[in-house]
Amino acid sequence: MILVDTSVWIDYFNGVENKETNMLDTLLVDGTVAIGDIILLEILQGFRSDKDYNRAKKTLGTLDQYEMFGHTMAAKCANNYRSLRKKGITVRKTTDVIIATFCIDNRFPLLFSDKDFIPFVKHLNLISVLNKT
Repeated sequence: MILVDTSVWIDYFNGVENKETNMLDTLLVDGTVAIGDIILLEILQGFRSDKDYNRAKKTLGTLDQYEMFGHTMAAKCANNYRSLRKKGITVRKTTDVIIATFCIDNRFPLLFSDKDFIPFVKHLNLISVLNKT
């Protein structure tokens, strides 16, 4: 399975065409896309209209879904954050730490456009769907 970060989904639902959304189209056809609860939350909370919200909720509800955070993940996320901080890298969003750590821990590739994931690829073995380093 492949997880897709919120930033790519936002572009996708807004009709933006780029290498990430084109790859998402391919992965959706292949049936290899899954979604995490935190990513689902970030996507759905961004819709203003009920129509768009319901359409996205229905579409995303067809994907395999994973719970990304819990008691055991808290320490793993903190360790990854601290590891990057020791290298002088500060990750701006806790949700990105959770998403990256979940993917690393489960060996799921991540499709992303957010540059905050690059240190996870370079230093913590996050698998990027597209070559990003």
